[in-house]
Parts: sequence; C-alpha cells; structure tokens
Amino acid sequence: MVLKRLEMALDRARRAGASYADARAVFTESDSLTMKNGQVESAAASESQGMGVRALVNGCWGYAATSSLSDEDVTRAAERAVAVAAASAKVAKRRAVLAPLEAVVARWESQCEIDPWSVPRAHKVDLLREACARVRSGGNDVRVALAYMKALRERKLFASTEGARIEQIITMTSAGVRAVAVGDGEVQQRSYPGTFDGNVRQAGYEWVEELDIAGNARRAGQEAQALLAAEQCPEAVTTLVLGTNQLALQIHESCGHPVELDRVLGTEASFAGTSFLTPEKIGSFQYGSPLVNLYADSTLPGGLGTFGYDDEGVPACQSDLVRGGVFVGYLMSRETASELGTESNAAMRASGWNRMPIIRMTNICLAPGCGKLDDLIRDVDDGVFMDGIRSWSIDDRRLNFQFGCEIGYRIRGGRLGEIIKNPTYTGITPEFWRSCDGIAGPEEWVLWGVPNCGKGEPLQVMHVGHGCSPARFRNVRVGVGRW
Repeated sequence: MVLKRLEMALDRARRAGASYADARAVFTESDSLTMKNGQVESAAASESQGMGVRALVNGCWGYAATSSLSDEDVTRAAERAVAVAAASAKVAKRRAVLAPLEAVVARWESQCEIDPWSVPRAHKVDLLREACARVRSGGNDVRVALAYMKALRERKLFASTEGARIEQIITMTSAGVRAVAVGDGEVQQRSYPGTFDGNVRQAGYEWVEELDIAGNARRAGQEAQALLAAEQCPEAVTTLVLGTNQLALQIHESCGHPVELDRVLGTEASFAGTSFLTPEKIGSFQYGSPLVNLYADSTLPGGLGTFGYDDEGVPACQSDLVRGGVFVGYLMSRETASELGTESNAAMRASGWNRMPIIRMTNICLAPGCGKLDDLIRDVDDGVFMDGIRSWSIDDRRLNFQFGCEIGYRIRGGRLGEIIKNPTYTGITPEFWRSCDGIAGPEEWVLWGVPNCGKGEPLQVMHVGHGCSPARFRNVRVGVGRW
C-alpha cells in the first residue's frame, strides 16, 4: 500500500514537469525512560509517519511533505514539490546535475537480537533505579544520579523515477548514567559510558545488557566526588592524551563537519559555518601527521551512521577522507559529486519525512595504530590525559577550537597520576592533527554513537557514529579559560 502511494507521488511529479523525483515514506517509533535519584523523571513513547517528495525542475529542487498518506494528500505534496522547484528555477544562479547512479530494488535491516519493545517497562525501571542507587553510593556529595535508556525504530521506504525501490528498517538503543556532585560552591559531573545518552548503537536491548550501566554506576559517582577535591587543570603547553569519548567529538567537529561538501561549496553555512578544506587542497593539504587516517564508513555494523542506502538511493560504502595525514576526500551528494566529476559516497540523509535530505556525516572514524593506551602514556614524561565531553566551541570554518572534558589526569613519568578537574585544551585543526604522534591499536578502538548532530535550517538532528582508539598529541595548550 505504501509503495503504491510512493509510485503515485512519482507519477504525479513526472506529469507535473519534474525531470527527476524521489519520494520517502518514514515511520518511526520511540520509547524513552529517565530516572532521577531513584524516581521516574520522564517516560515517553511516540510515533510518527509521513511522506516527503523531492522534485527537480530545470536543475532546481523543490520539496514538500505530508503526514497523511491519502491519495489526495500524496498527490498534492508531489504537485507542491514541483511548483516550488519551478519557482526556484526562475531565479536560480546554479543548476543541479546528478552524478550517475544505478537504481536498485532492495531491502536492508540493522541487527536487533532483543526487541526493546518486548522488554517489560517494569524491568527497565528496576534497572535504572538500581543504577541510580549505585551512583549515589559513590560519594556523600553526589546530589543527582541520573540513569536513562531509549529505543528508536525507523522504517523507511524510498522510490525514485529512475526505478529505485528500497525498504530499510533501523533499530537504535542507548543507555547510560550520570553523577552530579556538589560541594564548596562548585559542580562536577561524570558520565558512563559517555556524555550523549551514554552510548548509542544500532542494536536491540542486548546493547543495554552489554553496557551494564548498574555495574559501572558506582565508579561514575566516585569520580564525580573525587573531582570536587581535585586540583585545577594546569595551564601549560604539554603532551595531551585523549580518551575515545572526547576524541570522537574532536573527530566530529574538526573532521566530520569540514569535509561536508555542501559547506565547502557554500550551499550550507547558516547553522555551523563553512569549511577550511576547499577543493584545491584535495590530495595535497597536510591535514595531520602521517599516522592520521580518517575515513567515512556507512557499512560499519552497529554504527549510528550505518545504513544500506542513503536518502538518494546510493549504496553504503567506505571512503577515505584523510590518508597518511593528507586530505583526500569529502562527504558528498549526487549533486555535489557531479560538480567534482566523481560519484556520491552516500552522505545524503534527512532526519525525518518532513525534512529534505542534506549532506550528513555517516560513521567518521580514525583508523587505529598499534599498542595500548598504557603504551601511549608510557612515552610521556609530563602531560595530561583527558576524557568525557563537557563543552565545545569551534569557529565557523572549523579551524580554531576549544574543548572542555569531564575528567583529567596528570601524567608523570609515564604513568597516570592524580585527577585534575575542569580540564580544557585548545588548538587549530591542522596544527593539532599534525601533532599526533601516537594512536593506540585495534584492541582499544571504540565505536561511539552521537544522537544529536545538528545541521540545516529548518534544523535537522541526525544520528552519526565515530570510531577511534586513544591518541596522543604533542605541544598542546591545556588549562585555558576560567570556570
């Protein structure tokens, strides 16, 4: 029935004058639960459905969407998309040309061993209540204990006038805890396993079980308590070792966003700026040290940026962004790839049926090196280790940045020393990555899910992934700013 509606929309768009059109029907359901100090703070369930139609007329795009899948509303959306495109074509200064694509008929589904909706809510409440209790047991000054979990399922059907017919089903699950300690006029927090929703994975409830948030909750409370009495992060230019949670954000802000080709070409700038990685730099610009290899991979099992096909019907793939420290590639759509005379690497996604696809990160990853975190630290006489995301700021070309972390440790004589609080560091993107002289091996590699990447107007909040091992950077300024 839904496929019939998609084909109806395409037929109407074609007859109204579109040279190309595609249509997406998206059905989502979510279930979330948050516990605060042993009491349910929020419990929410939601559902959404709708269809969006994208039309190309004289090289210009139009888009329209509807929450109704009736024949009348679907055809009206198609007509409106064509009308918007035709109006745009009267004043447009640039015309879209799509890179070639072989249309497919396919179905793809993410792995899900335990359906999150099959687990009784009472069981989830008991788990989160236990996690809260263990957080609070970490210290007398732990005033707030939060525990949370969420499940999201999306079913998407895509069709195009080129003949594509694709169905995809994605299930995402997350869980985590946070401890907030208060004392002597300051507040410190510590999260497990990470800052944004704990950690998020394309998986079922088995991911919640694997995270074992109750078993790790007390440590979060203990670390939040210890941070209150810790020394302030020193102000220095020193060696910095980053844990994977913070390094994932570093990758996100200083690599993932600047390689989005729409930012480079100036068709997206209003929400988070443009990019310093302009086209003449491809193949020659020294982005990082020779150890730095960054890539986009939308085929990675469990990644939040994983799928079978993007929202243009382009198949998932892996592509290099930085190879041996040299900038070599972008995240692209069919339109922007055509401008560079190449093919799309499947980076066009929309956050829902009522949003037009734009270029988004998939899973942007740092390839591992060798050895363990201890090996990185062993080669540091004096330095700082930081992890846990607390604050971030980067300029509108993705060059100058400053990050604050939840926790830090002094490194002395090749070993972790005392805890330090309010750790911060700052840098300039290429200088920072060129200073990388150590990346831990595959056994330390962690895949993080980021559920809150914002871009576009109207705003689209996208799920993306980042995989990395801990890494070491020399001559980094730390301890900047006031708290």
